Amino acid sequence: MNIRRFESMGCVIEVGGATGREAATIERLFHARDRQFSRFRAGSELSRVNRAAKEIVVVSKSFGQMTELALKAARATAGLVDPTLGAALRSAGYDRDFRELRPLARPALPGPRGRWLDIRVVGRLLTRPVGVELDLNGVVKGRTADEALDLISGEGFVSAGGDFVGRGAVDVALPGNGSVRIRAGGFATSGIATRSWLRAGAWQHHLIDPRTGEPATSPWEQVTASAATCLQADIAAKAAFLLGDDGPDWLDERGLPGRFLAKYGAEVVNESWRRALAPVPAAA
Repeated sequence: MNIRRFESMGCVIEVGGATGREAATIERLFHARDRQFSRFRAGSELSRVNRAAKEIVVVSKSFGQMTELALKAARATAGLVDPTLGAALRSAGYDRDFRELRPLARPALPGPRGRWLDIRVVGRLLTRPVGVELDLNGVVKGRTADEALDLISGEGFVSAGGDFVGRGAVDVALPGNGSVRIRAGGFATSGIATRSWLRAGAWQHHLIDPRTGEPATSPWEQVTASAATCLQADIAAKAAFLLGDDGPDWLDERGLPGRFLAKYGAEVVNESWRRALAPVPAAA
């Protein structure tokens, strides 16, 4: 299977099984979304919305749709996956592309708590309190991966950092060690193993707890979840990480397989994960 690689949204994107024209279209899609939704581009639509001095902002149709998806994710997770944590990420020190972050003596500051309930989208009108900063990166990346797979005419896959979605059997490496074979659907990992930085000697990370406005305290280093789409898997993995010890049961209640790596190295899998990996009995 031919694989095309390029960088976008702060990570390496891999596209497998696409024709040359399909792969080029997918690359353009990722770059366009990055230009529109990046927190680190002053000219992005997201930055324009976050700078707006009025509560009601006119946005593009695609921006409104992506915000609606983010609010849907917030409702599905009781506010755990919150799209209003842009200012909290800046307070923690994540104020530029991750590759540009350096240890600083200046300490991180507490950020504002999540306020997703104060966000409204009606068509192209977005209402949010002045000063509330959106961060739609997780939803944008997962949704874009799903849309990119739809552009591949046959079997194939799209991998974007810790997110994966495919059609047709593909072996996917697991964090830490091992791999699983994905035949269809999405697969995503949320964790702090690769996106952490130092402020005044204290480690910070990008998984903000919307209940505190600060980097979450969780027993897990990385959480992997599987779902029907990449976007659903990404939302599930992030929520399960933030839920800490309750994460495995939360995924089980939704029938979603989950694998959890603790900070001290132990591996925990939920019942749905064990069932998904169980061998299928041979036909009589």
